[in-house]
Amino acid sequence: MLPMRRHAFLAPLALAASLVGVPVDARVPEATTSAATTHATAAHPTPTRTTTTRTWTDASGVRWTETRTVETGTSAGADRMVETSDQPRVKGIARFGPFVVIDAGHAALVDATDETSPARFAGMLHAFPGIRVLEMIDCPGTFDDTANLRLGRMIHASGIATDIPTGGSVRSGAVELFLAGVTRHAAPDAEFAVHAWEDDAGHGPRDFAPDAPVNRAYLDYYRAMGMTPEHAGAFYALTNSVPNAGVLWLHVADIARYVPLD
Repeated sequence: MLPMRRHAFLAPLALAASLVGVPVDARVPEATTSAATTHATAAHPTPTRTTTTRTWTDASGVRWTETRTVETGTSAGADRMVETSDQPRVKGIARFGPFVVIDAGHAALVDATDETSPARFAGMLHAFPGIRVLEMIDCPGTFDDTANLRLGRMIHASGIATDIPTGGSVRSGAVELFLAGVTRHAAPDAEFAVHAWEDDAGHGPRDFAPDAPVNRAYLDYYRAMGMTPEHAGAFYALTNSVPNAGVLWLHVADIARYVPLD
C-alpha cells in the first residue's frame, strides 16, 4: 500500500463563482451507490477536529487563505486526514463522492479523493457512460495514494480528457489525476501545487531506494500516462524537491515541460 499524501488545501481568497458557469453554492444530490461503497463510507468513526487558518501572498501577488482541519481518528488505511472546510459547490445532475455530473458528457472533480473514489468513479460511468471530460475545479489532493493512482489509471483507460477551467486549482495528489487525461487542457491562469509524499511513520521518498516499490509506483504511473522515462524521473524529482510540509507552485508552462497540453 502506498503512503497517503497530505492535501495541499490552498485556495484563493475569492474563488471565482463562474468556474463552470454556475453558482458555487448550488447543492447537488448524492447519487445512490452500491451497498459495499456505502458501507465503506459509513464505517469511518467520528474524528476529533481542529481547524486553523492562515493567509499569505505568493510570488505572483495572489492572496491565499489556507483553512486546515485536522481530523484524528481511525480510518481505512490511515489515522490522520486533512480536510478543507470550504469546498466550492458545483451545480449538476448527480454526485458520486468527489465527482459531480454536470451533464451527459461532463463531470467535475470538486473534492479530495479517498479509498472509495475508484468505485464512485466506476458507478458514475455506469450511470453516465457518455462522460468524456473531467473538469478539475478545486482539487486538494487525496486521502489514499493507492486508490488515487488506481483512479488515475481508470480515468485514462476510459478515454476521458481532463480540463482545468479559468480559476482552477489542482494540488498534491490531484495533479496525478490531471495527468491521467487522454488529452489535457488547462486555462492560462490554472495553478498546480506539488510536494513530496509522507507516510504515517513520517517517511518520505528519500527514505527508500530509488528503485523501491513505493518509488517505482509513481514512476510507472507517470510512464503509463504518457511520459517518457526521462520526463517521468524528472517530474517525480520535481515533486519530491519540496518536503511534504511545503508547497511548490507550478504554472501551465511548467507542466507542459513534461506532458503535452491542448
